[in-house]
Amino acid sequence: MAKGITKRSEDYSRWYLDVIAAAKLADYAPVKGCMVIRPNGYAIWERMQAELDTMFKESGHVNAYFPLLIPESYLKKEAEHVEGFAPECAVVTQGGGKKLEERLVIRPTSETIIWSMYKDWIQSHRDLPILINQWANVVRWEMRTRLFLRTMEFLWQEGHTAHATAGEAQEETLRILEIYRIFAEDFMAMPVLTGVKSEREKFAGALQTYAIEAMMQDCKALQAGTSHNLGQNFAKAFDVKFQSEEGNLEHVWATSWGVSTRLIGGLIMSHSDDLGLVLPPKLAPLQVVVVPIWRGDDEKSSVLERLSAITADWKGKFRFRIDDRDNYRPGWKFNEWEKQGVPIRIEIGPRDLESGEAVLVRRDSGEKERIPHDRLLTEIPTVLQQIQKDLFKRAADFRDANTHTCDDYDDLKQRLDEDGGFYRVHWNGKRESEERLQNETKATIRVIQTEQSEKGSCILTGEPSERRVVVARAY
Repeated sequence: MAKGITKRSEDYSRWYLDVIAAAKLADYAPVKGCMVIRPNGYAIWERMQAELDTMFKESGHVNAYFPLLIPESYLKKEAEHVEGFAPECAVVTQGGGKKLEERLVIRPTSETIIWSMYKDWIQSHRDLPILINQWANVVRWEMRTRLFLRTMEFLWQEGHTAHATAGEAQEETLRILEIYRIFAEDFMAMPVLTGVKSEREKFAGALQTYAIEAMMQDCKALQAGTSHNLGQNFAKAFDVKFQSEEGNLEHVWATSWGVSTRLIGGLIMSHSDDLGLVLPPKLAPLQVVVVPIWRGDDEKSSVLERLSAITADWKGKFRFRIDDRDNYRPGWKFNEWEKQGVPIRIEIGPRDLESGEAVLVRRDSGEKERIPHDRLLTEIPTVLQQIQKDLFKRAADFRDANTHTCDDYDDLKQRLDEDGGFYRVHWNGKRESEERLQNETKATIRVIQTEQSEKGSCILTGEPSERRVVVARAY
């Protein structure tokens, strides 16, 4: 266990915050519930942004930016939407030293301001589809906050699309869900379940909400991304119509979707250990750190000269740094980079110069291997790929080992208390049963995998059920 980091087995919540502090990812802001994202944390977000932005653009989306301030009347145009967000809204009542004629809401999400603009931009079927994404910050007045997972202000992307048909909107909703799944699994090495949310858990104002759900190391669920089919609700609220190819005037069909800096919390809790942060290589800002070892100026000169030759061809192959700082000992550097989750550490000193080898240390497993200097350039990318695969497999095996099928309600309650995990149970589809489940177990229906059907009896009422749903306690 690293100094200053609580063991996961002792206090998981404390461990999580200790890892963030040790890796210098974020800090508490002067305003309660807000956070400062430090350079190490923001560098991870930049990696996430870069990969997701590429995926969005490859699927035909473009970026834009909409205002932070939204007229309060806009939120009230979609009744279910304002009811869902009203408790979380921060409101501006004064500006320039004067009371505002209309109160302004600091954006909790941007559907209303964007659809007010789409009304001016859409007249004909030729104007569709509109496929816009926005990278922005939002404010939701949360009472119980935790760094990255739930803060009053956070960073995210939110996509907002407009379509001519219901079918196109549904295709878009599922297309984005698949992008989120690929990103979570291929880049974050975080296995996820995909499916639809219950009516109670869906986004305020949506017809349907789809989500990716991951299991953290404490066996709780994390909703890591959502994609919403909004139907025509916002188009009707803002009277956004288009002339179809047949000449009819019709309301537009819509989607919205988003992921946030909550993903960094998911990354931490999926892979990190009692020594600190563990990062999958694809998202690690720094993939390799080289720590030269010397005693005295003569050894320093020879080691650094050799290192310069070894690393001459590394640029552009992977992200690396040579830590040649004089004011820290090698052991301190090892510990520091370990806490920051750098996937590979290379150690090289005078003895390694004599042998023509360097020591390669994997952050995820701690395994050490001696590799000839002339093979490092080819071996490092191979090891990075293997770490990425191994992290995913480890997380997937953990999730599978903690996913259970359950048909007895008393057994479910006991196992949720003692073990946590995902439970596949039958549910009658009724809201009152879902509310009872949450009130009595503190668990919720995380996802409904609609492609899977299996008739049975509701675990709460014994009434007929068409399929199992995944139940868990969640962040």
